[in-house]
Amino acid sequence: MKKPDAFEFYRRLAESNPAPETELEYVNPYTLLVAVALSAQATDVGVNKATRKLFAEVKTPQAMLALGEAGLKEHIKTIGLYNMKAKNVIAAARILVDEFDGEVPQEREKLEKLPGVGRKTANVVLNVAFGQPTIAVDTHIFRVSNRTGLAPGKTPLEVELKLEKATPEPFVTHAHHWLILHGRYICKARTPECWRCPVVDLCAYEPKTPAPKTKPNVGQTGR
Repeated sequence: MKKPDAFEFYRRLAESNPAPETELEYVNPYTLLVAVALSAQATDVGVNKATRKLFAEVKTPQAMLALGEAGLKEHIKTIGLYNMKAKNVIAAARILVDEFDGEVPQEREKLEKLPGVGRKTANVVLNVAFGQPTIAVDTHIFRVSNRTGLAPGKTPLEVELKLEKATPEPFVTHAHHWLILHGRYICKARTPECWRCPVVDLCAYEPKTPAPKTKPNVGQTGR
């Protein structure tokens, strides 16, 4: 996508949602880190349902260690892969306490050393908690970037690096949220809803999906 089109692409997304936010619920950088780690291969809705009670009780790595792995599992057992996730969350809490005085580091390299924290999770935390201009490429952003032609790539890292170049400076901070929400609610995986897309004329995807036909009302007769 050409630079003027990329600018217009983001401008329209920003116009429809000037201040996008993550749909994961959290109370501080640490609970955000936990929520994002738990969201791997799970929905934000499912994670929020499991963590509301957890985050009322646990807001720091120290409190997580006091809760323990067994206690954590009781809170998150409705989330997929909860056994491994609980193990990683506890191990990460131990490292945060022992090496970072219980604070979440603000450097990607340090975050990625935590168990269960990859580049995507680190980028989300850096962006949402600390306002850094990072773009976390999940399945939604990967799809939108390739489908629209905004930043096509064969791997999440390739897409991320291309997005960093393609995203105009005024939109960098919120780019992650605009793209993920666009992919989640409009540019859907199976059937993109092109008929209500605000950037449809800028998008390379073909053929565009037409609006669904409305079913006639019960009792309606055709003439």
